[in-house]
Amino acid sequence: MDLHLQNKNALVCGSTQGIGKATAILLAKEGVNVTLIARNEEKLKAVLEELNACQFERSREQCHSYLVADFSKPEELRKVIENSNLQFHILVNNTGGPRSGAILDATLDEFQQAFSQHLLCNHILVQAVVPFMKTQCFGRIINVISTSVKEPIPGLGVSNTIRNAVGNWSKTLAEEIGSHGITVNNVLPGFTETVRLSEIIKTKAKNENKSIEQMTEIMKSYSPAKRFAKPEETASAIVFLASEKASYINGINLPVDGGRTKSL
Repeated sequence: MDLHLQNKNALVCGSTQGIGKATAILLAKEGVNVTLIARNEEKLKAVLEELNACQFERSREQCHSYLVADFSKPEELRKVIENSNLQFHILVNNTGGPRSGAILDATLDEFQQAFSQHLLCNHILVQAVVPFMKTQCFGRIINVISTSVKEPIPGLGVSNTIRNAVGNWSKTLAEEIGSHGITVNNVLPGFTETVRLSEIIKTKAKNENKSIEQMTEIMKSYSPAKRFAKPEETASAIVFLASEKASYINGINLPVDGGRTKSL
């Protein structure tokens, strides 16, 4: 399927590992000019080399780049984006989740930090990219959040709260800018083979007095697929939503979880 993404420009957040990195590579293979953004410059350089090695065969003039920004500092992010003077057709909001733990044990600082890192940074980026998208009558904003938007996940109190805030922000935004050819959708990954999942498994294993191997098998059993997702599987859904083919899909929450989420 030709997704008609050649020569589009994309900003992919959290793109040095996991779902963000897989999305950046897959977009590059579809002919997109990808700008990576994360806080670790050495890792950004390494991923940039991978992007340059997978040039799309029908688009020989692709230009990939990166920006360095720490999403725990929203105003720093704002300055980086404003100084870049880059224009994007596609924005993939993707940031590592808050620390796990019971909601009753969460501090106010944890809520404030997560709200800032996720919702406020998403909002800063959207305000930066939407004016150009409007001039193109084309825009794709995809937020990588969590299945907790549909069903809260035990032990992820702060994350459950903030992910739902992002979900409702996203739905409101979809209503406001849909008439300009811009879609806003959320992708809800299930348990995916990432550094984040490894941390969650270790924490749950410790809390429940089980080995990491035992907890891994228990968590795999939650999905009808009986396995964890590969980052590339979630990336494929993101890239489709970024394409011309998904032009009438707007304001949705799309689980990519192997069927784990029980609600429709």
